[in-house]
Amino acid sequence: MQIYNSLTRKKEEFIPLKPGHVSMYVCGITAYDYCHIGHARSAVVFDVLVRYLRYIGMQVTFVRNFTDVDDKIINRANREGTDFESIARSYIDAFYTDMDRLGILRADIEPKATEHIKEMIELCENLIAKKHAYSTPSGDVYFRVRSYADYGKLSGRNIEDLMSGARIEPGEEKEDPLDFALWKGAKPGEPSWPSPWGPGRPGWHIECSAMSERYLPLPFDIHGGGQDLAFPHHENERAQTEAATDKQFVRYWVHNGFVQINSEKMSKSLNNFVTIRDILANYLPEVLRFFLITKHYRSPLDYTSDALEESERALKRIYLTKTAAEAHVAGTKWTATPLPAEIVVEATALEAKWDDSMADDMNTAAALGHVFVLMKIVNRILEDKTLKKSEQGRDMIRHALKLFERWGEVLGLFLMPSSDFLTQLKESRVLRRKIDTDLVQTKLQERKEARAAKDFARSDAIRDELLALGVTIQDTAQGVQWDVE
Repeated sequence: MQIYNSLTRKKEEFIPLKPGHVSMYVCGITAYDYCHIGHARSAVVFDVLVRYLRYIGMQVTFVRNFTDVDDKIINRANREGTDFESIARSYIDAFYTDMDRLGILRADIEPKATEHIKEMIELCENLIAKKHAYSTPSGDVYFRVRSYADYGKLSGRNIEDLMSGARIEPGEEKEDPLDFALWKGAKPGEPSWPSPWGPGRPGWHIECSAMSERYLPLPFDIHGGGQDLAFPHHENERAQTEAATDKQFVRYWVHNGFVQINSEKMSKSLNNFVTIRDILANYLPEVLRFFLITKHYRSPLDYTSDALEESERALKRIYLTKTAAEAHVAGTKWTATPLPAEIVVEATALEAKWDDSMADDMNTAAALGHVFVLMKIVNRILEDKTLKKSEQGRDMIRHALKLFERWGEVLGLFLMPSSDFLTQLKESRVLRRKIDTDLVQTKLQERKEARAAKDFARSDAIRDELLALGVTIQDTAQGVQWDVE
């Protein structure tokens, strides 16, 4: 497997430190609000990575943290007249609800910052003892950025460029504008814990260093998160951990790209802030998940309603093919006919191509392309009367269904019973497009009566009226079926 390492800025062969076992830490949410589509992308990207590593036979220890004390959490608690624990607990619960709907696997270990204050204090003490950090009269502890010679390497920054925009704010007791807080002295009305420097609470960056080292021996294999975390969060994590331990912190740094909304940066000030719940009010969770892996994980992803609609249509095509394939292999009588050589060659090569795509820096966009090739092979067999009746054709379709299942387990897709997905999709589209189902039924009855009276002009006119509403109809042996396009 090749994986892009943000530290070296190149793809490298992924070789875990301990053969057959991968240690992986991904930064989780700060629990002060509902998760947005950026959180969804990061969660799906690293969920697929964990699934893929297990698919190729690796044992994975996956740690994902929760920041449950922070300025934003405290500010929200103050606005709502409650305590920070209640805010954090509420939004951690909301996180699980959203992620469960998206099919995100739970991490093996899910630590909370407030459960690891002891480890954070010990890390601060270690850094102070090594002169990499210092305490101030007001009880703050700062990391000396210039004491760590490798600072800026992960994010591609240099000290002099950083200095040009740095300054010490009024009230701060930093030695240097670049220094960052490891521990914050208590302020009135804020939660605090006792420490050697007086009551206070941890800074944001120290949390992940303490929690990752607590559960994963250094160096661990993969540290992941969104591209926005590379600086300053991951840069600071790397600096403080390596300065404290004199060990390499992480072997492969993996960052997913940004999500934009209609080609603009997502921002509450631009009124384009989109939560997972906003999207799932109108679309099925699997549609969102499919959309999130249609681009390579390192590429920027532009969220638009058109893009989500296209993902929905593509996913429907796959499920329709699955439905037809599943129905066909339930047949009983077959006659042996060899498959054409070109289908044999194509089908044999396809699985290797899919594996190659995933092994090439987890290229889910290319992997999805191979899913559509598989779908075309199945449809070709189903459309060929001779192949459709052959034992070989049946076996190829069964093999294709197994591939849908295996690939789906990695991508977190195609796992629902096909009939359930198509039923839920129809219901979702009816609600989103405000289709009056009573009106549809009335029109279908009118059309039935027109056909019985051999008034085919009226029957065709009703079909056109329904089509104008976004409703398609199909006459089958089981009666008329309608759907929403």
